[in-house]
Amino acid sequence: MSSRLGELAQHLETTHELAGVIGAMRGIAAARSHEAQQRLAGVRAYASTLGEAIGKGLGLLEELDRPGTPKNGAQAHLLLVLCAEQGFVGTFNDRLIDAAADGLQRLPGDLLVVGARGQVSTADRGLKPVWSAPMAVHPDEAQALAGRIAEALYTRLDPKRVTRVSLVHGMPRQAGKQAIVTRSLLPFDYSRFPVEPGERSPRTHLERGQLVLQLAEEYVYAELCEALMLSCAAENEARMHAMITAQDNISRRQDELHAQFSRVRQDEITDEIMELSSQRLF
Repeated sequence: MSSRLGELAQHLETTHELAGVIGAMRGIAAARSHEAQQRLAGVRAYASTLGEAIGKGLGLLEELDRPGTPKNGAQAHLLLVLCAEQGFVGTFNDRLIDAAADGLQRLPGDLLVVGARGQVSTADRGLKPVWSAPMAVHPDEAQALAGRIAEALYTRLDPKRVTRVSLVHGMPRQAGKQAIVTRSLLPFDYSRFPVEPGERSPRTHLERGQLVLQLAEEYVYAELCEALMLSCAAENEARMHAMITAQDNISRRQDELHAQFSRVRQDEITDEIMELSSQRLF
């Protein structure tokens, strides 16, 4: 076999191996996206239960004692963006950082970044996060990460100033680009929960106002868990679509290599026949 045929055969073998790796990455991404979306039902049920408890807790307080959203505008801003931890997600991280940069342009403040790839993108844009952490690569890691994020946020709240906390994350879609959403976490909007005055006051171990505040903090934790599950699903969905594109490109490359191999082999056979037919027998 000529050196040219050997090179083509080696390239074909490499593309077959690469196709196997891409197929495995696509399968893992699809499984993790599906698992993250399955976890959403439990997280949302937990948030719903907390919402009912907040409504009942508000009903235990006199109307004037009930906490509400501060009427004066936010004087400080924390913006948290959830990016990908690993690569092969196309423009997913760039779009998240674009949304975060727009949010900081409208209301300047401090940036907090989750995800190693997002940290690279912010550095490329000249943005300097005040806090960062690795993104959960598996849905099982989301709850612990939500706790670390909540702690980082609450330690940066200034009791002397109204602080707005915004969250930017991805949303999974079955086709096309994943949506990027920006939502508000704080100040906490108590008006979302209908007040449920109870006929009989339940026994509580905390002062009622403090109980409502702690329920609100737990609700924020549930919102962070939901955002992390959605972001994990969107990241893996983006990776899955990137692997589909890569598989298509590999398939086209394999077709090209097979065609080149056939042409080179045919040319060598033709040359051999011509050489044999030109020889004289003695």
